Amino acid sequence: MLGQMRVPTFADVERAAVAIAPHVRRTPLLRSPKLDAIAGAPVWLKTECLQVTGSFKARGAFNAMLALSPEQRARGVVAYSTGNHGQAIAWAAKTLGLQATVVMPVDAPKNKVQKATQQGAQVVHYDRRTQSREEIGMRLLEESGGTLVPPGDHPDVLAAQGTVALEALQDLPAEARANLGLFASPCGGGGLAAGCGLVIDALSPQTRQYAVEPAGFDDTVQSLAKGQRTPNAPGATTMSDALMAAIPAELPWEINHRFLSGALAVSDAEVRTAIRFALEELRLVVEPGGAVALAALLAGKLDLQGRDAVIVLSGGNIDTPLLRELLQDA
Repeated sequence: MLGQMRVPTFADVERAAVAIAPHVRRTPLLRSPKLDAIAGAPVWLKTECLQVTGSFKARGAFNAMLALSPEQRARGVVAYSTGNHGQAIAWAAKTLGLQATVVMPVDAPKNKVQKATQQGAQVVHYDRRTQSREEIGMRLLEESGGTLVPPGDHPDVLAAQGTVALEALQDLPAEARANLGLFASPCGGGGLAAGCGLVIDALSPQTRQYAVEPAGFDDTVQSLAKGQRTPNAPGATTMSDALMAAIPAELPWEINHRFLSGALAVSDAEVRTAIRFALEELRLVVEPGGAVALAALLAGKLDLQGRDAVIVLSGGNIDTPLLRELLQDA
């Protein structure tokens, strides 16, 4: 499979940044004195929870669709997603006048399913325990003649996800960029980390890059330890629905195993603490999968060594019942 895919470069990230700039938000970098005090160093939060469609996924989806030919656009697109990529595909398709079909698990948060359908996408459900979303996607492609836009294994998607890091580094004050010691982002299939790795390697090679996963879905942690793509053990559960990848995606892994300084996992309890911190201290709504890197920092699992850090809050599409539960617990 990888032999058929082109590995993107930093130049691809730069081109993607120009292409998607009129359509996505340049999300701000935020600071919190309390967070700085906890971390013992300056922390810059890249707030992709404020992005169009509520997550960084809008970047990759739009860039991939911009690259389609008129003939491909006429036949529409197919995607599989736990939620955020599906929303992004639906939004990009509506913006560009395409038909989109999104394969989503039956237990995906209802708000993510509703937002995809509200944008005009057709949603096809599957049981993630007994069915393969890839097989369903292939069948739909054969029926429609459409183009697959996967959440990770796509060079145009990865290049655009890298614009998260490109914007962050460009927007850092000069002294902070010179002192940048760590960049941490949430990790499911690995597409965000991979795209950002292309940027960090090119512009800030002294910066350590970490991927953060939910406990039980720490396939990147295991893969780095073993030196090859390693699947999670079956039967795990997590509240971080956006990060439930079974194994690192092939193209992101090709990049991540070269550029990541490490990967680590956080518990649901640590994620809950991070979501409440974001709401109470930052006035930001962050979904579980979007909060794992912040959770790692608050739990003391990321050592900043006194240097500046960028922490990505990758999404804000939290289900309302879950948010209500977290507030009641608090």
